[in-house]
Amino acid sequence: MEVFIIILMLLVMIGVSNVAHRFVPFIPVPLFQIALGALLAIVPIGVHLHLEPELFFILFIAPLLYNDGKHMPRGELWRLRAPILLLAIGLVFITVCVVGYSIHWLIPSIPLAASFGLAAILSPTDAVAVGALAGRIHLPQSLMRLLEGEALMNDASGLVAFKFAIAAAVTGYFSLPKASLSFVVISIGGLLIGVFVAFLIIGVRQLLRRAGLEDETMHMLLQILTPFLLFLIAEELGVSGILAAVAGGVIHAIENERLAFAMPNLKSVSEPTWSVILFLLNGLVFVLLGLQIPGVSRTIIIDPAFDNFKVFGFAVILYMMLLVLRFVWTYLFSRGGRWFGKRSGEIPSIRILTLTTISGVRGAVTLAGAFSIPLVLDNGDPFPQRDLIIFLAAIVILLSLLTASIVLPLLAKKKTAPDEVEKERMERQWQIEVMSAAVRTLRKSSHADNESAVNSVISYYKLMMHQLGQKGGNAKRLSRNRKEETEIRLQAINIEREFINDRLDNGQVRREHAAYYYNILDQIDLILANKLELGKVIARTLWRRLKNLALAFMNKPVAVSRFNASDRIALRSLRMQCTQAVVESLSERCANRTDEASEVVLDDYRQMLDSMSRFGNGSNSEKDSAFDECRRELHWIAVQAERDAVQKLFEQGEITRDVASYLRSAIRNREASLVELEEIGG
Repeated sequence: MEVFIIILMLLVMIGVSNVAHRFVPFIPVPLFQIALGALLAIVPIGVHLHLEPELFFILFIAPLLYNDGKHMPRGELWRLRAPILLLAIGLVFITVCVVGYSIHWLIPSIPLAASFGLAAILSPTDAVAVGALAGRIHLPQSLMRLLEGEALMNDASGLVAFKFAIAAAVTGYFSLPKASLSFVVISIGGLLIGVFVAFLIIGVRQLLRRAGLEDETMHMLLQILTPFLLFLIAEELGVSGILAAVAGGVIHAIENERLAFAMPNLKSVSEPTWSVILFLLNGLVFVLLGLQIPGVSRTIIIDPAFDNFKVFGFAVILYMMLLVLRFVWTYLFSRGGRWFGKRSGEIPSIRILTLTTISGVRGAVTLAGAFSIPLVLDNGDPFPQRDLIIFLAAIVILLSLLTASIVLPLLAKKKTAPDEVEKERMERQWQIEVMSAAVRTLRKSSHADNESAVNSVISYYKLMMHQLGQKGGNAKRLSRNRKEETEIRLQAINIEREFINDRLDNGQVRREHAAYYYNILDQIDLILANKLELGKVIARTLWRRLKNLALAFMNKPVAVSRFNASDRIALRSLRMQCTQAVVESLSERCANRTDEASEVVLDDYRQMLDSMSRFGNGSNSEKDSAFDECRRELHWIAVQAERDAVQKLFEQGEITRDVASYLRSAIRNREASLVELEEIGG
């Protein structure tokens, strides 16, 4: 039960980190997850989870690298083969030699072989961390492919070098020729085993299909098991399980392209399933990393044998050496042309080389490798400075993540601020882009039963997009101040509420109809309320509902769910009267003074009134009600798609916080109009 509670808490931390990232997107999710993991370890609630390196590699690294191999473009991988191999193999061994000797020179208490082991485990970059950091930084596409390809390959080279160095430290014996031969065998063997096992699994799946077993769930289970089988079989045969997982992912990418035509439904099952799995694994990697850091740090900090400032200084020096080596290596070999796949011999700029250097972040593979260092040597003595080695690895990981998070956005090209006319044009374009995302989502939701409703909602969006895209006097008015527009909409809601109060006092409106209408207006209040006023709006809404409940208890009105056709006609008539009252009030206001925000809201209310007038008080047959309900659901699906599109654009750095706020405000205003139109207007 204790393990289950710990796992549950880790999953909660993943959710919390992603929520925090929504509000502070310039801080990468991995940093939130590391911080939350460390918080779990520090807070005295009994969360202690030992990191088992072998289990960590198979449970996390194998499926993550398998997925990376499956999605890595093969053409890009081949085109960038030279720089990838130079970084993934050449740079790793240069790092092991240079940094290894430097560590032993700086800290003589760490034996030379163990120094080589620390340098080896610091050499691999982390594909997961690279992907997490790249979302908002806008790294060049070729650079991202290079970093992904490097991270796929250098895990194997770094870990193999690490194993040989640790073996030398434990046994006291090392042979360079033997180690070199073993490296070649382990690497090539891992690739070959990965290809062989992948084809074997593909053959099994084809046999099952020929036998008539084409259940998507069963084939999905085979996909989930594949990376674990690849890793386990390769490791049992003494070759690289990591490279086997990568090679298997590349082979299965080819097979999936063919299978998409044979089993089209499998893709619709596979993509969301893998999305959830990868989301959890990516998050758990960094939460677990954060969970280990306090324990590692505490051992060094409280030990009087270590000077804390000096130890932190050693970590900073190691990280700076890694940066310098990476920059010098890429600079020297970029002089030969064909770097980043360029055949023209064009030499990358210093900015690109600096981006390449800073982007080489270290991650969970480094820490997992450090924890795999044995506790004792062959002669029974404790492994020298094991705690210090793990601590240095953890600090270098944090430094690489922090440096990339801070420096990379500064190096990315910044767009010049547009003038007001250009800003308005861009805001229109972003609104059209967001609405287009809603239309794409609606089309994906279309099927035979809801086709008419989907077409109706898409037509509504296309009309708005057309109005936004128009130029000149015929274009739909757009308020430049969304805050003022929202205030006018709230005033319009109050006009409707006062109109209903008057009719209710005069006995012209039934109390249950008024209660239903009040509920709709309360929903719109909540939609339009900003973050600062939300508490007040919720309090007012609760008070009104409590008052309505008291009145309902005394008067015992019929339930809203039991409204019949005549009730709905009466509600629609009331809605038209309220809308007319708002139109008259805003028309008088606009006639007295120029008010752009009022004119925009007035236009929307006139459109709603025109729509209801054209719809009339037609029959409310069961078929019409089903259509209205389907259209209402599709509208909310489209609105959510708009919100998701805005958040995605913001997280990727395509739009600024101000533009995102402007777009969200536009969506809220549109949603408020939809609530009135769909819930009452028909």
